[in-house]
Amino acid sequence: MNDEIKKQLLNKNEKIINMVIERVKRDFPDDIAIIGLSGSFQTGDFHEKSDLDLIIINNNDHGWKISKCFILDDVGYDIYCTPWDTRIKDQSTLESNHASCLLDMQILYCGNPEYMDKLNKYRQNALDILAKPIGKECLVRAKKNIDLAKQNYAETFIHDDIGNVRFAACGVVYNLINALVSMNNTYIKRGVKRYREELASLEHLPENFDTKYISVIKAASVDDVRNSSLNLIKSVIALYDSMCENFIEKPVPSKENAVGTYEELWCNYLNKVTLSCDSGDISYAYNVAMGAQDYLDEMTSMIGAKKYNLMQYFDANNLIMFKEAFLDIVGEYEKMYKKINLKPEMYDNFEDVYKAFMN
Repeated sequence: MNDEIKKQLLNKNEKIINMVIERVKRDFPDDIAIIGLSGSFQTGDFHEKSDLDLIIINNNDHGWKISKCFILDDVGYDIYCTPWDTRIKDQSTLESNHASCLLDMQILYCGNPEYMDKLNKYRQNALDILAKPIGKECLVRAKKNIDLAKQNYAETFIHDDIGNVRFAACGVVYNLINALVSMNNTYIKRGVKRYREELASLEHLPENFDTKYISVIKAASVDDVRNSSLNLIKSVIALYDSMCENFIEKPVPSKENAVGTYEELWCNYLNKVTLSCDSGDISYAYNVAMGAQDYLDEMTSMIGAKKYNLMQYFDANNLIMFKEAFLDIVGEYEKMYKKINLKPEMYDNFEDVYKAFMN
């Protein structure tokens, strides 16, 4: 791009910015707090057809009335609002993948110094999160995106036509990229045009990630899309699991964190498993098994109890075997309880329960 074209683009942008500010001052003095510049014109990475990314933070619903889309000189422009309590808040907690709009935008207009103070508090919150070492907080954020990617992958099997399957795979890629960004406790600074460059710079990245990423994009058949998406998901999950091992301190069962959990396992599942299996009610047994597995997994995560794969023993044709496997697990859990000097609260009569409860 030569200097003359660049100058023309910047002059046009200045006119549009001044137009928006003029309208705000005239019609929305109390409704629009801040206008900022983001995107390619903020980073300098623009081309002749780049649009103007304005961040217009509105205080209330009336501010939305400034919104307008138009095309000028073959370039589309979207004058749109960014509310404090949704988008700005999500960016400040890095729950949004558009944190750069908050952290890097160039301020063009501020209606009141109080608004700038408010913006700086949101910015500081994001900076405080980014300043933390990689740990549970950023991996929890990553897990949300990984789970969304799994849902997108499932959608590739709901459809049979290449268009819908490919679109579902787009969701896989998008959410996995956001997961990787969270796993590195950073944010995308230059947008989709520079995804590959920014991803390549991450410290924690699956081996051959770019090759697997491009394989999804190049996939030409439904099977290819599904297979390449699965490979990408598996690579990110493997990295995530490894990072959890290295960066998250696992809980250890103790009297403080495990108290009451054996009794809860007994209360919610033991009699239900016994009754459903002895009666041969496969639907009842199946759903109780699901709940018991979920509870056991929760105890592994919350208190560091042993990981049990209860569902491997479920067999609709042999419920007694499943019941015996569950009772074995309950027995092992009781041994863990006693090992940390916890005694199950079990009583033979109401009087003893009353005495213990009232004391």
